Amino acid sequence: MSWVVEEWKEGLSPEVLQKIHELESQAVKLKKEHQQRQFQLEYLEVALQKQKQKVKNEKNEAATLKRENQHLMELCDRLKAKQKISNVLQVKKSQVNIQPGQLNSSKKNIKRPEQELKR
Repeated sequence: MSWVVEEWKEGLSPEVLQKIHELESQAVKLKKEHQQRQFQLEYLEVALQKQKQKVKNEKNEAATLKRENQHLMELCDRLKAKQKISNVLQVKKSQVNIQPGQLNSSKKNIKRPEQELKR
């Protein structure tokens, strides 16, 4: 079959045949170059999709971390409130523990004048 393809070239001058050969060679080179670029394009598209997926995953992770951070901040606020209540409770306990001693002291102070009055 290649002889049919070559048949149209019969009777052409050597310069024209040389130019046709150069153009055919250039066409083959361009076709190969096109195939390589097409392959590179496909590779880059795959890489782009991977990067997009990676960005999506990182955004999801960032959102998860943000929610977790918010939750931890709420827990921290609750803990601070509990610590304040605990401190107030400790102060109140101290005051309650002191009161029996103050009561005894007050009783003694009251008994002295009573004893003096009895005398």
